[in-house]
Amino acid sequence: MQSTHLTKFEKNEFIFLPEQSNDKVFFIIEGRIKIGSYSDTGKEITKAILSKGEVFGELSLIGDEDEKRRDFAQSMEKSAVCDLSADQMKMLMKDHSSLSMFFMKIMGSRVLEMEKRLESMVFKDSRTRIIEYIMELVDRKGQRVGYEWVIRNFLTHQEIANITATSRQTVTTVLNELKNKNLITFNRKRLLLRDFEKLKEEV
Repeated sequence: MQSTHLTKFEKNEFIFLPEQSNDKVFFIIEGRIKIGSYSDTGKEITKAILSKGEVFGELSLIGDEDEKRRDFAQSMEKSAVCDLSADQMKMLMKDHSSLSMFFMKIMGSRVLEMEKRLESMVFKDSRTRIIEYIMELVDRKGQRVGYEWVIRNFLTHQEIANITATSRQTVTTVLNELKNKNLITFNRKRLLLRDFEKLKEEV
């Protein structure tokens, strides 16, 4: 049976691109990975930002052997990724039902996440989408410090814009507005949320 393969990537390196072979599943050992695609006009659309312990490329487990990837995966910082062939992973899943359940949960949760994001783009304005994404980040990756929450390795304004389908200028405006209300403080490395309940009132 083929062994796993560990690869290290520098910041902004691509792990895979659209139209490349869809035959591997990836596990993040270190760093952060952005999953996205490009529109017909070349605009980047960010679908997910994943970090240590998370999995990507899982659609290779349900696609045809000749099917190509539709998304790209790119490192956002120095990262280490372990990959397994789709065939090897399928064999493991046959022997371990818990592994099959693990991937079913991943796929299900990502479908739900994309549905929520689509509904948000249709029914909510840019400001609401940005604030709700900050709340989502706090919920998933925030660390409590007393009554406050801190998000380390905070995203750039452009990265938030890409994932909320807004503009960098709008993200900057909304974040500065929240900062002026003393709800958050932020820099390139972290965001500090002073009061989660008051932030919820903004939407």
